[in-house]
Amino acid sequence: MAREIFETKRKALKINLDAAIYGTFAEIGAGQEVARNFFEAGAASGTIAKTMSAYDMAFSDAIYGVEESGRYVSRERLTKMLSHEFSLLTERLHTEKYENKRFFAFADTVTTLNFTKTNEPHGWLGIRFQHEIDGPTNDIVIHVRLLDSDNRLQSKVLGILGVNLVFAAYYYSQDPQVMIESLVDNLSVGSVEIDLVKVSGPVFENANERLLNLYLIAKGFANAAIFRPDGKAAQIKDFLYKKDIIVLRTKYRQKSLPNFDLFNLAVEQFRKNTAADPENTVVLIEVLMGNVLDEDLDLTGEDLQYFAQRAEELCSTGNNIMVSNFRRNNHLAEFVKTFKPRNVGIATNVSNLRNIFNSDNYNKENYTNELLSYISGMFSKNVKLYAYPYLNKKENKIVTTKNLKVSEEAKPLYDFLIQNHYIIDIENYDEKYVKTV
Repeated sequence: MAREIFETKRKALKINLDAAIYGTFAEIGAGQEVARNFFEAGAASGTIAKTMSAYDMAFSDAIYGVEESGRYVSRERLTKMLSHEFSLLTERLHTEKYENKRFFAFADTVTTLNFTKTNEPHGWLGIRFQHEIDGPTNDIVIHVRLLDSDNRLQSKVLGILGVNLVFAAYYYSQDPQVMIESLVDNLSVGSVEIDLVKVSGPVFENANERLLNLYLIAKGFANAAIFRPDGKAAQIKDFLYKKDIIVLRTKYRQKSLPNFDLFNLAVEQFRKNTAADPENTVVLIEVLMGNVLDEDLDLTGEDLQYFAQRAEELCSTGNNIMVSNFRRNNHLAEFVKTFKPRNVGIATNVSNLRNIFNSDNYNKENYTNELLSYISGMFSKNVKLYAYPYLNKKENKIVTTKNLKVSEEAKPLYDFLIQNHYIIDIENYDEKYVKTV
């Protein structure tokens, strides 16, 4: 049975009329759009203990403390806001009047589009809430990118997101997938991207954080999710910004572990070619979700469990894992380039080049346009493709970029990329590690 989607005003009013839900709204940036929705819905006195916006940095620092990083739109700032505001609630509201309340503190710290339209609008939203009266606290934290080209629209989106988050905390927290899905209720497609969700507390005791973040991809709310070796989700921009990045692409339902022997050579060669500082280098193994999304837009719970298990399995090898919906190398490259990396290396098998530079795999009339689109999106001065060889069992020979057969119409462009080191063969490999494709 389909879930009924309540309008934003109806959600806010439902919360306002619940005498047990009571708390604080603290919003930095983009005005006080979330609190405004609750005031406009009516009966807000039943929900709102306080609203505030410490917009000036001096006031914000005086209330929440100085940020050593100097960044105010950050998860660290949001966490301080939630902790401070919730503590004030429990300290100040302890008389008989409040003994039947389930307290919450909602906070957001956001930057919307500036006047010159030169910044990247994004923000952190979170809620700390009691699921039971006088019970322990639970947290939901999300990171969003605001995609509208007008800051007024972005502020409106933020207001709706905030209402959805508060509503989800109290009415959908027992069903994490519905909770995630409901965050974009009443928002138009393409207005927001949610690329990270973190949950904690007893109400989420059985929630799988990997599954939640994979569900963001499955529902089209995000393009990728990154998990550290400990299996915890990382915020992508913070993780990749201005880094040297090397990525190994792996297939959906790939039964074996990646070819670490050749990948390690690719990492070594990438560092040598770019003079990348090991401390500034991010090594990622990508698990592709895109192919299964092509086949079935509604991933089953079994599919998501597979991706979560695959991510956990690869994390256990001590690597950072990225699960993505990037069906082609150029889509991955375009995504990574938005984080202003120093250098990017994408390690893949030469057999993938065989598919790209073979016109038989395409509509002949569109092949040149598709190939040029791929090349322009894929390569730049700091993005290279590192190709590891494969064994052609039929001919019993190892195939590298040097002896790969490509279509005649693609050969001049292919040769240009090889000669100018946009496509680089992995060197010094041991033939025993070369696998059949």
